[in-house]
Amino acid sequence: MSLTVEAVSGCSKDMGFEENKEQGKESIKRSGSESSLCESENEGDEVEDIKIELGPQCTLKDQLEKDKDDESLRKWKEQLLGNVDINDVGESLEPEVKILSLSILSPGRSDIVLAIPTDGKPKGTWFTLKEGSRYSLRFSFQVKHNIVSGLKYTNNVWKTGVKVDNAKQMLGTFSPQQETYTYDMPEETTPSGYFARGSYSAKTKFVDDDNKCYLEISYTFDIRKDWASGE
Repeated sequence: MSLTVEAVSGCSKDMGFEENKEQGKESIKRSGSESSLCESENEGDEVEDIKIELGPQCTLKDQLEKDKDDESLRKWKEQLLGNVDINDVGESLEPEVKILSLSILSPGRSDIVLAIPTDGKPKGTWFTLKEGSRYSLRFSFQVKHNIVSGLKYTNNVWKTGVKVDNAKQMLGTFSPQQETYTYDMPEETTPSGYFARGSYSAKTKFVDDDNKCYLEISYTFDIRKDWASGE
């Protein structure tokens, strides 16, 4: 194996894009959505062919009415919903999830907060990471109208046209609320060395248990000897 391939492959392990096992969390099941489905890609994205039987969609009010005689299930739903005012969420069957920002946190530095462009395509190099630096990602998002079940983050990374990583992280099940949710990924360390430096392209998606896609964003980022000026 050449040194170049070893360096690129090592980048996948150290950059925080390594696949994580999904945590086994109970979720409210819903029928598959016919809208806003992620399109399959030709760049080698892995598509899971898993058939899951999901129950019928219903509003939050209906969710609370269902199985109301089951005390344990009722308490679990109340805990999940927290302080949600049922009268404010309406009668929508579909949750609305909006990814607001991606932040890069590195010890000893100010957070780099990246706003999500409406078209999902940041212009130019979206951010730069310093080689050999510790960092973590933070997602900021809002949930409205209904519960989103099994929200997942997937990410694919390429370097010089070669796919170097394919990752997936379960974020969880979230109830609608006015406050913004944040989710912190585990801290990682960027690779270092000549072959790790350069430009990378990536595609990130946020999908739920119904395979409904709330954001698909394609961007480029760099790994350099130092942070970009101004960051």
